[in-house]
Amino acid sequence: MPLLLIHGWGMHGDMWGDVPEKLAQHFSVMAVDLPGHGYSVDRGKRQETRDKAEDPDFPFGLEAIVDQLSAQFDEPLAVCGWSLGGQIAMRWAMRDPQQVERLVLVSSTPCFAERHDWQFGMPGDTLRQFAADLEQDHTATLRRFLGLQVRGSEGERELLATLRASLSSHGEPDSDALRGGLAILRDLDLRDALPEMKQPVLVIAGERDRLSPPQASQYMARMLPDARLVVIAGAAHAPFLSHQEKFVAELINFMENKSY
Repeated sequence: MPLLLIHGWGMHGDMWGDVPEKLAQHFSVMAVDLPGHGYSVDRGKRQETRDKAEDPDFPFGLEAIVDQLSAQFDEPLAVCGWSLGGQIAMRWAMRDPQQVERLVLVSSTPCFAERHDWQFGMPGDTLRQFAADLEQDHTATLRRFLGLQVRGSEGERELLATLRASLSSHGEPDSDALRGGLAILRDLDLRDALPEMKQPVLVIAGERDRLSPPQASQYMARMLPDARLVVIAGAAHAPFLSHQEKFVAELINFMENKSY
């Protein structure tokens, strides 16, 4: 079964580092650039319009992204989503269970924003300020976001340098894609749908993650009918980079073990 890797907000497919190469020794692996990210950005037609997230034709909304991903495949596959990519992967698996047969959720959460009954999310004021900062200087905002991803991780400084170098290697993402991704993070709440997901799921969390705390992963593992939780000690929001050997071993075991 092929495996598709979906990156997080503001990133691109090469952010996975050496992980695809190591996994490809065992099975077919693909790493996508989401619409408006990495090599999928149309540099000649960068959009400057705003507030389009509610437009049904907006190409960077959740359903439009899932539509675009689903249309690329005519066989069942496993999907591994990191952070926002995990939320996209969950929605895809819920919508097209015959297509997404296995799921890996990395540093992800069913609800990124804090709610009155959900304490494992980013406070609303913080998220709104982040969106405002994005409009003022999205390059600086992306760099700050990278810092939040590695904060507290083992090897934090080296990891931050790796992420910065990788991000800059593919140019900046489309501004509307960044806005659309933030809208998904702000609005999406998949908690009630988790018990309906029948696919085998591997949930991987970083012990020191500040963006998607391990408590959110623990919640998902409890609510999903067929899930296993792995919390990687010493890792923050990018465990596949900071603790690559452990991450790759867990994913290979999940993919190759039919009764996992």
